[in-house]
Amino acid sequence: MTHKKPYLKMFLSKTFSRFTLFTQALFLFIPLLFFFNAVVYSQAPRKIKTIIIDPGHGGQDAGGKGEYEGTLGSLEKNITLAISMKLVKDLQEAMPDVNIIPTRTTDVFMSVHEKAKFANDHHGDLFVCIHADAVDLKTGSRIIGHKKETYHTTKYEGKGKHRKKIVTKHTREVPIRQYYKIPTSRKGTSTLILAERQTNDKIKALESGDLGFNTDENDSTADINYNSPEYKASALIYTQHYFKKSYQLASDVQDEIAKMGRNDLGVWQRQKGLWVLHATQMPAILIETGFVANYDDERYLNSEKGQEEIAQAITRALVKYRNQADGIKTTATTATANNGK
Repeated sequence: MTHKKPYLKMFLSKTFSRFTLFTQALFLFIPLLFFFNAVVYSQAPRKIKTIIIDPGHGGQDAGGKGEYEGTLGSLEKNITLAISMKLVKDLQEAMPDVNIIPTRTTDVFMSVHEKAKFANDHHGDLFVCIHADAVDLKTGSRIIGHKKETYHTTKYEGKGKHRKKIVTKHTREVPIRQYYKIPTSRKGTSTLILAERQTNDKIKALESGDLGFNTDENDSTADINYNSPEYKASALIYTQHYFKKSYQLASDVQDEIAKMGRNDLGVWQRQKGLWVLHATQMPAILIETGFVANYDDERYLNSEKGQEEIAQAITRALVKYRNQADGIKTTATTATANNGK
């Protein structure tokens, strides 16, 4: 019977090796399963309870300025505040069950870091930043008169010791030019969102928050390794999910802009200059309501009519988005918001 012992030993060895591999695979699979479930859970429909409205610029930061010839001398910070205050009022009437919180209500300065922190601290579900667009203007000139100008010419006559320098005085008439900035022909409204691949700052913002992982206080799965590949992958998926929501909201805004007859400049993705959108732990958009450097747009943005029309268009878009996100059927309140006042 001793000749069977090697076979038994080999059988037990293979069985133990297979069990070890199975155990290792199981320990690798469990963390991956947790992160997958966490991401799926974090992307589950979440009721919109708080919307943050951010009037761009403020205080010593004036933003864009009306600088072309014939301008009203507008400051972007004043336009964004006026539109935002009307937007806050319209949203409060259209969605009384949602907290509508502006980052500022007066002419004060807040850095983009402070604005992002404000939005995150107030647990915003949506972030809407109001701006007015600015462009580099071309310079024009016109002749407004003439003036006499004196100039001198120099020549030499003779050779050697007899060479002489002769300076002659002349007078000529030259034009007097006036320079001015030419207003841009570009006008209309656009909405900007964070480019989908620009996720580093967004991930950092999520790391400082809860990443949407809701766990019990004593749940051991709350101990997340933020440096693990599984976490980085889940955070990346989460930011991409924000991108989709931000794009949908931006598209809704532009649809309403087009319906009101205003020039629809579309939804744009930007990689730079949108740090406040990077650092918010929520879907976020930035609306360029118009151009302070355009003659017609500047006057429209400064008018009560223009400000209210834009505020109502954004309100209709937000109501539509909220109803879709929360699964709410159209109500009388929604109809009122969609039809304006």
